[in-house]
Amino acid sequence: MATIYHDTDADLAVLKDTTLAVVGYGNQGRSQALNLRDSGLSVIVGNIGDASREQAREEGFEAFEIADACARADAILLLVPDEIMPEVYAEYVAPGLEAGNLLDFASGYNVAFGLMDPPADVDVVMVAPRMIGPGVRDSYVAGRGFPSFVGVHRDASGRALPRMLALAKGLGSTRAGCIEMSLHDEASLDLFTEQGFGPAFGQVLMGAVNLLVEKGYPPEAVLLELFLSGELEYTFGKMREVGFLEQMDFHSQTSQYGSITRAGRFAHLGEPLRESMESVLESIRSGEFAREWSGMKEEGAEVLAQVKQARARLPFAEWERSARRAFHIGS
Repeated sequence: MATIYHDTDADLAVLKDTTLAVVGYGNQGRSQALNLRDSGLSVIVGNIGDASREQAREEGFEAFEIADACARADAILLLVPDEIMPEVYAEYVAPGLEAGNLLDFASGYNVAFGLMDPPADVDVVMVAPRMIGPGVRDSYVAGRGFPSFVGVHRDASGRALPRMLALAKGLGSTRAGCIEMSLHDEASLDLFTEQGFGPAFGQVLMGAVNLLVEKGYPPEAVLLELFLSGELEYTFGKMREVGFLEQMDFHSQTSQYGSITRAGRFAHLGEPLRESMESVLESIRSGEFAREWSGMKEEGAEVLAQVKQARARLPFAEWERSARRAFHIGS
């Protein structure tokens, strides 16, 4: 059974005399800094000298260069993008670390795959929200919180667990519940969702769109039926609310009968799909993907730019733009 923590498992007083430095005032950093401050904790911000640092100051935080913030802090929340984190850590964070400091990550990626190795006398923990940055703030303000994956990677002080849980409570995450995981498992699950489930789902969606358009259905109607109407989004919300199987009861009996009786026609996809997903998972778990990505950042950025240009020229892209205009979606 997984270990799950709630509000009663955490004590904010553990961080009473602790200065927290939030490094990176982006989507996650801003939300986490605001939540922690509203929970009564002492928070400063570390950021490069750009508009985000000015925003932090306008919103009432003391904001410094990253190295200065880290030198002033007892606990550091490193919330910059994964691809630049090792460089930021080595140049600005590591020199200011002292024995007994707490280093917190919102993703296990860099530590899990050996791209960073914090010193042995520093507590290393993870509070990884299962929520995008703005949602971290909105959920806190609404009083419901958000779930997180949490883990202690290194307990140098003997106080890593209670300090990690206090961080999670300050963020509002223990309200919803925090599940204990290793940094490697968290990173693997996150990457698999992006590289396994996401592409597989995308292939199903694109395949359905292309088939229906080829058969003469108007692209606007196809996209509206499949996802633009918001029905799919609503259905996923019901899956979360009442359960994947139970939400079927909200659909007509015609829908339920058709789904159940035709599901077997796709059963042959199961094993090949599993094999492809397993291959992706193993490349993640072994560190192959992390080594590949860290070794080709410049080339990778160029590949992404080329793919985005090609993507904009796909018929699907124009069909979607046309449908959004027709139904005033996103305008």
